[in-house]
Amino acid sequence: MATFDGYPRPTGPAGVRNYVAVIPTSVAASAVADAIADRTVENVRSTPHQMGIDPPDGACEQIERTLSGIGQNPNVGAALVVALGTETIDADGIADAIAATGRNVETLTIREAGGTAAAVGTGVDHARELWDGIADARREERDASELVFGVECGGSDATSGIAANPAVGAACDRLVRDGGTASFSETPEFIGAEHLLAERCVDDEVRDRLLERVERRESAAQLMGVDLRGAQPTPGNQDGGLTTIEEKSLGAIVKGGTTPVRGIVEYAESLPVGGGLVLMDTPGYDIESVVGKVAGGAQIVAFTTGRGSTTGNPLAPVIKVTGNPKTADRLASNMDVNASTIIDGESIDAVGERIYETLLAVASGKRTAAEQRRLEEFAINELQPNELAELRGNA
Repeated sequence: MATFDGYPRPTGPAGVRNYVAVIPTSVAASAVADAIADRTVENVRSTPHQMGIDPPDGACEQIERTLSGIGQNPNVGAALVVALGTETIDADGIADAIAATGRNVETLTIREAGGTAAAVGTGVDHARELWDGIADARREERDASELVFGVECGGSDATSGIAANPAVGAACDRLVRDGGTASFSETPEFIGAEHLLAERCVDDEVRDRLLERVERRESAAQLMGVDLRGAQPTPGNQDGGLTTIEEKSLGAIVKGGTTPVRGIVEYAESLPVGGGLVLMDTPGYDIESVVGKVAGGAQIVAFTTGRGSTTGNPLAPVIKVTGNPKTADRLASNMDVNASTIIDGESIDAVGERIYETLLAVASGKRTAAEQRRLEEFAINELQPNELAELRGNA
């Protein structure tokens, strides 16, 4: 039986890290959240983002779902929600949703605290008290079936679809066989290969939902004057040897492995624990896509890259995997697994086993390259007016 040593939570699966999350409700509160985290202890992390104080209704709902999900991630033991005080985003509602999972939560309003300096001081006091409440948590052995594993790709090249992505897919298959959940996303990168994913869906409902999400993403892009099929692969992908969107998509979807598609959820919607392979409808922008899966409950993310990437996340460890031998050499300090050995003859299953062992080690506390260097990016997917119109059906 595969196991890891995680932090038990009052409800839900165990965490692989034990953080106090400082969660701003808007860009106006993000600098204060950062300052609070910087001036407190090591295990306090902020999630600064770019969203404004008065977004349209549909966007507001998605922001609140994302921030609530971030606070409920198993890696979060307690949370501090920070608002300027003029936002339409419901700070108390976000705090209540997090508290409902048994976590200690505080809220802080910059206006009521007396401005930024006073808010930072009060916030540091709150964060230290919250940390004191979870500092004694100790890891205990947990079944691998509690793991929710998000997978992402970025900076793809010709090696991605033949080395790094299928190797991560083999690791996903292992986790699914052990009862866990694997999830990949980036719906625009399903285009050209969506028919293959549709054939793998467990029933017609999941199949129809998958195809509808692909069509909606493409239609929304067209409303904004973007031809996704014409815009892909990106110039960077082309420099890396990819020639068509179909080629890119076929390489992208193999990072989810070979098991049946058991569901597809909305951006930042909860991913089921013990759910097998479940897709999430996200944009292709890497940072937003990773945040969506972490808000959905992913404790760990694998990020495959051919041309190179340094990205990480404040709350979830990001395991970097490359299939490009030059990237493995030049960015060795940013990579965790070298999958380019597949090109030299190592089997995909063997590399997949190495990735799975890395997943369990990271889940038990081993720090990734991104964590060691405090590479932490956070951004929420922003719904555009045309997308909101499309969602309402009146575009």
